[in-house]
Amino acid sequence: MGGDYGPLNNIKGVQLAVEELPDDISIVMVGHRGKLEKIMGELDFNSPRVEIYHAEDEIPMGVHPTKALTKMPNASIPVGYGLLKSGQVEAFTSCGNTGAMHVGAMFSIRAIEGVIRPGIASLVPKEHGGYGVMMDVGANPDCKADVLVQFAEIASIYAQHVLKIENPTVGLINLGEEEQKGTLLTQSAHQLLKINKRIKFIGNIEGRDLFNDKADVMICDGFVGNVLVKFAESIYEMLQKRGYRDEFFDTMDYRSVGGSPILGINGNVIIGHGVSDADAVKNMLLQSSRMAETGVYKRIKENLGVNL
Repeated sequence: MGGDYGPLNNIKGVQLAVEELPDDISIVMVGHRGKLEKIMGELDFNSPRVEIYHAEDEIPMGVHPTKALTKMPNASIPVGYGLLKSGQVEAFTSCGNTGAMHVGAMFSIRAIEGVIRPGIASLVPKEHGGYGVMMDVGANPDCKADVLVQFAEIASIYAQHVLKIENPTVGLINLGEEEQKGTLLTQSAHQLLKINKRIKFIGNIEGRDLFNDKADVMICDGFVGNVLVKFAESIYEMLQKRGYRDEFFDTMDYRSVGGSPILGINGNVIIGHGVSDADAVKNMLLQSSRMAETGVYKRIKENLGVNL
């Protein structure tokens, strides 16, 4: 039900995703049955691989997430998390209230044991093809060094299993390549990353290195990451307004990946952009399917030594 253009664009995205997903994968649309069935009828859309799970309420975009989840337990987001927690679905995605999605994950399926702070990752297009992953991009604006180190471990597992990057390299986003550069946070994190045996740390990287092949995994706090993501989105939008088209810059469009996964929680969850169109929703569903297929959150558990 969520998003600026939901549920219409969400249903259109499901239509597109059904055509591309394997035949053994089904999609559950969580929302008000009457409203969803009305739109599906108007679109003449009916598929045996698509079902509706009724949720009576919707969480408005401006509502405080904790208050919304507490007072609206029958809204589509808490109901969707309930399905994920019970194992009735293997992944949950939404273009709705970002805060409610993040808080909902912490209240329902919760953080993986041993994870200090789950974070939101973003796929970053690389100039010579493929994607890297940047973490965190908004969930944790203030971090300590050990949190950044754990982001590196978690994002490396995602890059390895979902993006199929063998032995991914890790770079710490900083204001210079030299080891002694940066804030107290990045200086401390650098020393911890340097001795970490679970990752392939290559040192500090700068903002100009985001789109080159220097690092597959790019680590920063949520404040820096969010600024970088929004800046990249603005560049793409300005190029579009000026009529400039380029294959690489097209991959900077958020619609090409669909959404951002929350990593470090007990399940596969992706948060979509509030202005998502049908293509964005489709790609968000395709990405969530890859996460479920690879069992990436279970891989994170194994890496942290948690018994499954």
